[in-house]
Amino acid sequence: MARHKGLSFYKRRKKINVGIVREVFSWIFGIAVSIFLAVVLVYFFGMTIYVVGSSMEQEFSNGQEVLIDRFCYVLSSPKSGDVVAFLPNGNEKAHYYVKRIVAEPGDEVLIQNGVLYVNAQKSEWVDEKILDAGIAANQLVMGKGEYFCIGDNVNNSEDSRSANIGMVKNTDVIGRVWFRKAGKGSRPGFVK
Repeated sequence: MARHKGLSFYKRRKKINVGIVREVFSWIFGIAVSIFLAVVLVYFFGMTIYVVGSSMEQEFSNGQEVLIDRFCYVLSSPKSGDVVAFLPNGNEKAHYYVKRIVAEPGDEVLIQNGVLYVNAQKSEWVDEKILDAGIAANQLVMGKGEYFCIGDNVNNSEDSRSANIGMVKNTDVIGRVWFRKAGKGSRPGFVK
């Protein structure tokens, strides 16, 4: 008997092409990984803040935009010479302060006759005579997880010498300033 080529009420099963399914899932996976990496990179390395005031001039100017690396201190601790962003006393309502670390935990700090001494040695981070010693007029010893931070433009800076800021706790440090965007009188570039 010959089959009739008339109407048929049976659905033909479509064959799923395994190669196409793999290709679609590889694209979805690639896009998901790309989005995840972008979010992680922006979160850890792309936080942007603005420098407030002239306390870090010549390196940074007032209103200059800088990028913060929030990941570096997950693996290590801040070191002397690092330029960091922090919230004074963890105050979430304050603006971010950008200062240079001049003393680490265990270090002794003293400002005498306008000179900053760290562990009885003249600090390499301050060249000009300090007019206001603040709380560092008496010897201070950094406790565990405490840092003494000071502005590069030391006589125009509210920093760890001020009683209302004092020593900066490692929990208040947001991260290390690693890149500065172009600002008034300063060029963009990586921070030393």
